[in-house]
Amino acid sequence: MKRIIWCIKQKRGLELIEPNKNLAEAYTQKAEESLEVMHNISNKSWKISTAYYAMYFALYSILMRIGIKSEIHSCTLEFMKKFLNMYFDESDYELIEKAFKTRIDSQYYVNRNTNDDVFTKIIGNAPYFLIKCKTVLEKMDEKNVKEIRNEILKLNK
Repeated sequence: MKRIIWCIKQKRGLELIEPNKNLAEAYTQKAEESLEVMHNISNKSWKISTAYYAMYFALYSILMRIGIKSEIHSCTLEFMKKFLNMYFDESDYELIEKAFKTRIDSQYYVNRNTNDDVFTKIIGNAPYFLIKCKTVLEKMDEKNVKEIRNEILKLNK
């Protein structure tokens, strides 16, 4: 929880906002658009970036549904691990974490190459991650939302 508390204290970290189903749908749409772009480009670096953002936007749609704003990607991923573990397992977290790190390596460093197995795993699993996030959005009810928000409120004191 130490990391979550750090994220809550950051200016652009985890912040409670009003839950917004419309924004959740908009982020799901952005995720779908990113996947479409991923399928239509051949450049490996851009494929990694669009695959990551497809997953990130899909995950962020859940945060919007709950009413959590986060502008620090590592905080969003930590939120997933700590508060959405009833929906996602360790392999889901490892996938998006690996995509996050691989995107950074690919986007910001010219001398870091992505292993072909890692590349294939990220690209191949991005559509499934989106589907899983859509399923979470369908399953999530007001009780789940309230429980998560209350946990954040307790940590924010």
